[in-house]
Amino acid sequence: MKRSLLNSRYEVIKTPFSLQKVTNHTYVKGVIRGSFFSVLILMLFSCNFETKKISSEEVLEQESKSLNWKEVDEYPAFEECQQETELVAAKKCFETAVAKNVYAYLEQQQPVVSKSIDDTIYIYLEVTKTGKPEIDSISAIDSTVTNQLPKIENWLRESIDSLPKIYPASKRGIPVSTAFKMPIVIKAE
Repeated sequence: MKRSLLNSRYEVIKTPFSLQKVTNHTYVKGVIRGSFFSVLILMLFSCNFETKKISSEEVLEQESKSLNWKEVDEYPAFEECQQETELVAAKKCFETAVAKNVYAYLEQQQPVVSKSIDDTIYIYLEVTKTGKPEIDSISAIDSTVTNQLPKIENWLRESIDSLPKIYPASKRGIPVSTAFKMPIVIKAE
């Protein structure tokens, strides 16, 4: 008798709680279709499809504005300092290697002095993004040093020019120039 009441458009659906429901498939399909199309139309009109093509130069410019260029990811390094991974250790290795080379060059000049000298000269050194060392300036040299060692400034410049190959500092894999203030202690008796 139940079957005769049900039309072919109606079906008995069993729920998890063993309750029986009679549903109209056409009505349910219509509601689902209507909901689907409503959601689809809402998604289409709520999305902003306006896109702007950005060139690689613009991306690079935006990226470079956001970077702190005063800090580097890797310090310049000599071959002997390449294995250093920590920034502090790499910087110390580089500065120590520069100082050793400068002192070795000054010793080769065999300077002769008549009075004792104990002074510190500061070299403002730049390592370019190609790895070339250049002296930006040398601090004011005391007159006693220049009187005793008149060629000291030339020797310092020549010692920097004679440094071995330097690998430049880098920021995000891009070679960058860096500047250092290097103290050179001049001590002679």
